[in-house]
Amino acid sequence: VEEVVQRQVRRARDRALREANLETRLIEAQLKTLQQQLHPHFLFNTLHAVSALMHRDVEAANKVLVRLSDLLRMSLDSGSQKEWRLSKELEFIDKYLQIEKARFGDRLTMDFEVEPDAFDALVPALILQPLVENAIKHGIAPHTTHGHLDIRARNVDGVLELTVSDNGPGPVTADKVRVGGIGLTNIRSRLNHHFGELGRLYLDRQATGFSAQVTLPFRI
Repeated sequence: VEEVVQRQVRRARDRALREANLETRLIEAQLKTLQQQLHPHFLFNTLHAVSALMHRDVEAANKVLVRLSDLLRMSLDSGSQKEWRLSKELEFIDKYLQIEKARFGDRLTMDFEVEPDAFDALVPALILQPLVENAIKHGIAPHTTHGHLDIRARNVDGVLELTVSDNGPGPVTADKVRVGGIGLTNIRSRLNHHFGELGRLYLDRQATGFSAQVTLPFRI
C-alpha cells in the first residue's frame, strides 16, 4: 500500500511539474508575441516619419533613428528578462513616446508622475507598453485635436498602481473595454501567472478620457 501511495505522489508531482513547465512556456510565448506585436506598424510609421523629416530636418530624423535603435535593443534585451525595474520600463516608454512625438508633433504631450520609491519596484518587462500603444492608437491618432497622455506610478499600502490615461474616447464599445485585444489579454495572463489574484488590470472610460490601470504587489 505504501508503495502505491508513493507512486501516486510521484505521478502527481510529475504532473504538476509538467503543467508548470507548460504554463511557463505559454507565458514566454505570449511575451515574445507581445514583443513582435510592437514592431510592424510602429516600425512602418516611424520610418515614414523619418523619411518625411529627412527633407526638412536631418538632425531630427537622426535623433528618431537613434531612439528607434535604443528601443529595439531594449525590446530584444527584455526577451531574457521576465521582469525589471520600473525605471527601465519607464525608460522604454519614454523612448517609445519620443518617437511617436516625432509623428504627432504638438498634437501629443505627456506627463510622468512617479513616486520616488516606485522607480525601484520590480515589474514584468513591457507590462505598460501595450497600454501606451493602445492610448496612442485609440486616444490620440484618430483625432486632430490635442492629445495628452499621463503615466502614473505610486505605492499604495504595498500595492503598486501603474496608470496610463489619455484624453481620447478610448474603445468604442463596452465589450472592447471589458475584453480588449491581444496585448490586453497578454497583460492579464502575465499578471495572473506572476501574482494570481494580486495582479489586476482595470479599464475605465470616462467623459474626460480613457484610463488603464495595472495593480500588483510592490516589490524591490
